[in-house]
Amino acid sequence: QVQLVESGGGLVQPGGSLRLSCAASGSILSINTMVWYRQAPGKQREWVAAVTSGGNTNYLESVKGRFTASRDNAKNTVYLQMNSLKPEDTAVYYCNADGLYVRGSIQYSFNRWGQGTQVTVSS
Repeated sequence: QVQLVESGGGLVQPGGSLRLSCAASGSILSINTMVWYRQAPGKQREWVAAVTSGGNTNYLESVKGRFTASRDNAKNTVYLQMNSLKPEDTAVYYCNADGLYVRGSIQYSFNRWGQGTQVTVSS
């Protein structure tokens, strides 16, 4: 099976920085795009940033220039460097990944979510 585990959340003052990590583990053969989402209290989950297997990135307009997504394919890990944080960035951040894993001699596709990590931006 495949698991995603996020880390790096916390409490930070406005203007501060945090770096989130999301590590995928299991008998993974390949991972396609790795995606960051967030969900603020009382709001729907929203897409934040994505990194393709080739390293191409896309961002939610409101985080462009402040957030940087990257990945280490050798470690099956995606990162989200968040700078100039604002109170409106407060949310639980989740990562999502899809790809292929192997069990025995059979390949299976997967699509997994991490458990989420809380980011709170407040003075």
